[in-house]
Amino acid sequence: MEEVKRTTIIDFVEEYTHKFADHVYLREKKDGVWTEITQEQTRKEAYRIGAGLMSLGLEKGDKIALLSESRSMWILAELGAMYAGATDVPLSVNLGDGKDLVFRINHSESKWILVSGNHLPKIRAILPECPDVQKVIVFDDTAFFEEDILPLGPKEIRMSEIQKMGDEFLKAHEADFVARYKSIGPDDYANISYTSGTTADPKGILLTHRNYTANVAQGHSVISIDENAVMLIILPLDHCFAHVAGMYTIMYYGGSIAFVPIGKNALATLRNVPAAISEVRPHVMLSVPALARNFKKNIEAGIKKQGPKVEKLFNFALNNAIKYNKEYYNRGTGGTFWRKPLVDLFDKILFKKVRESFGGRMQFFVGGGALLDIELQRFFCAVGMPMFQGYGLTEATPIICANSTGHARFGSSGRIVKPMDCVILDAEGKEVPHGTRGEIVVRGENVMAGYWKNPKATADTIIDGWLHTGDMGYICPDDPDFLYVVGRFKSLLISSDGEKYSPEGFEDNLTETSKWVANCVLHNNQNPFCVALVVPDKNALAEAAKKKGLDPSTDGAKRYMLDLIQADVDAYRKGGAREGVFPERWLPSTIGVCDQEFTIANRMMNSTMKIVRGKVEEHYADLLDYLYTADAKDIHNERNIEALRTILG
Repeated sequence: MEEVKRTTIIDFVEEYTHKFADHVYLREKKDGVWTEITQEQTRKEAYRIGAGLMSLGLEKGDKIALLSESRSMWILAELGAMYAGATDVPLSVNLGDGKDLVFRINHSESKWILVSGNHLPKIRAILPECPDVQKVIVFDDTAFFEEDILPLGPKEIRMSEIQKMGDEFLKAHEADFVARYKSIGPDDYANISYTSGTTADPKGILLTHRNYTANVAQGHSVISIDENAVMLIILPLDHCFAHVAGMYTIMYYGGSIAFVPIGKNALATLRNVPAAISEVRPHVMLSVPALARNFKKNIEAGIKKQGPKVEKLFNFALNNAIKYNKEYYNRGTGGTFWRKPLVDLFDKILFKKVRESFGGRMQFFVGGGALLDIELQRFFCAVGMPMFQGYGLTEATPIICANSTGHARFGSSGRIVKPMDCVILDAEGKEVPHGTRGEIVVRGENVMAGYWKNPKATADTIIDGWLHTGDMGYICPDDPDFLYVVGRFKSLLISSDGEKYSPEGFEDNLTETSKWVANCVLHNNQNPFCVALVVPDKNALAEAAKKKGLDPSTDGAKRYMLDLIQADVDAYRKGGAREGVFPERWLPSTIGVCDQEFTIANRMMNSTMKIVRGKVEEHYADLLDYLYTADAKDIHNERNIEALRTILG
């Protein structure tokens, strides 16, 4: 067998920025105008920044923290740091608590910090607690949406100055710069990516240059992108998924990355997504299930505005396409072939218009996360913009499997990447047959080097070269290329008799199918029955009450709202419209209404908009205890009424 070359990120960038030198790579809106940077310009800017950092005194192996919104300079700065031989420590902009930033900067031993003008105040506030930091490199002359020039502190220097220093260094010491980046090996650290740290101190995941280049190549085995394709990245760049599936994959195919224009805060940036889609007209989007659900609701709301006839026709066309598509891999089989002419007809007269609202070029979404509601997958596939589920974790850099055009199974997490070994183990560590549930365990060049300064956690997670994911799943018995992920072992609910159950399926399905529930968290801590925390969709409930002739501010209206929520949960019980979708014994016996939304700001949702279960359970510990009492059986209990008063305002 021919030996595979173990490349570095630098090797990768050198190859493809030369191959696609004139291709636009980065697109960013500045002062109302979309600006473009080619692949060649990207490489040259990385040279300037890397050389500037060397001139400043950065040594090979130094750690450099990066805190910024997703933008062109984020990528240019990281690549520049890597060319200088640094290990990047990407930080989430949602780390609002100073101690979270302090821990990551000090634990990683970062001597340098790259930061946008907008987040410079965060760094200034904690800098006295980070004595090892030598320099803070500021991307901008001003903070966003402000005109005043930012004065610099004693340890601060502007990126523009670094670039000038780089120009001078390259003139006088180009050979030293080339020698530096050529000295970087595949096993050198590229990133230290920190876990969320919901239950303990965050762990620093060590990802090497080869981890990244291997996973990019592995990703190509399951999914491909057209040359010159435009990708809109909504996910934060501090996550390795945005690196592998976004930065490096797009560079490999000669395409371009577009960024959502930055708003004053995370919510304002999200509000810019629809306009960005319209202007960029992407072929591919990196998204998350929560955003996909919002897209679906917006599409349905737009159809509804056109009147009952159009809505009825759309629903008929949608159901026809769903029945024809089946589970995707078996489209048109089992006597459904006759639906194909109707599918084609409605695609031309209805679904094409939906796609035009997404720019008219959208080919597919790529969704992260282990579980993506199957109804959501069916919807987007029916309208001609499939949302393909994938699965991975940062410790695997991160892609383990993914669905793709022509190769998808609804409900699965997709085809396992190659070359990579994947097996399912039981509690005794023995491999189980295909179709049997157990722990997902993988081995390959994408597996992390370990946890930074945590040999015990490393030894517990990587055993004989195999990464134990902590996730439960099974390999498809009909097609062993496909992996099904059931949920996190740490998230499993355990009943009083020891039975284990993954809650994510019901949580996501209820959120997707209910008009009244925005989020749901199941809970069972070895109790005889299961309970649920729900975040109500306050706007939808208020509107429903008004249509019923009720004043949303009254307790009578709130009891009606609670009945609506209860009815959607009861739909899964015997005799309900969704009977049999989930085991009845694992449906919630009592429901507790949360008095606030799950957000990034309150840390009950992470940067990829996934619920942080530990934080939710910690915050609502008292409510969870109450839900196991007899008083909670009545959904109209005073605690739920009071929660609605609070969240409705």
